[in-house]
Amino acid sequence: MKYIFVVGAPGSKWSSVAKNIYFSPDIDRSDYTEDRTYKHHAGVMHMGAYFDPGMEFEIPANIEDMPKEAVEQLFDSPFTGTGTRIIKSHVLSNHIDFLRTTWPNCPVVLVYRGDDACLGWWVKCGHFNIKYPCYDYYVDLATMASHIEEQNFNIVTAQHVHDTLTPSSNRELCDFLQIKRPPDEYYQYYFQEDISVAIIR
Repeated sequence: MKYIFVVGAPGSKWSSVAKNIYFSPDIDRSDYTEDRTYKHHAGVMHMGAYFDPGMEFEIPANIEDMPKEAVEQLFDSPFTGTGTRIIKSHVLSNHIDFLRTTWPNCPVVLVYRGDDACLGWWVKCGHFNIKYPCYDYYVDLATMASHIEEQNFNIVTAQHVHDTLTPSSNRELCDFLQIKRPPDEYYQYYFQEDISVAIIR
């Protein structure tokens, strides 16, 4: 399994979902650098590469028209190690069918919270002052809110269109992904954090 795609709108707490499987022994963590971290009141939440318009690793608008090899070159660019690579992106929530068609053996993890909850949490976690990744692409709060609404709509649609599994914790998510669980200090029970997680496998 080359990739695990993790998609979620800003403020969905999707970074915490990715973080709590990131330390599985089966994951390639060579995308980690100190410059690719961001801390807020809840601790270190952003770590490793993010893929989105205006960010360090930019997803182009025409990604679905690109050759598979070119897209994989983009996905692989921050990595130098071995193991399964977690590809984190907000805008790939708008291209879920493309991911499933192009990489049918790579699971997509869908992270969802309500639109207002997403926007409120994103503002609380730093707003446009978030240092990594860069959110300049989203321009202002009104634009951010519209993107959250679009991305959440596509995530909910995908849950209805595709067969999904709904893990209750990061450990169960690892089991569904068929990767080893991380060390015991990494534990997340999604219901307690008001997060809905589904996996298209």
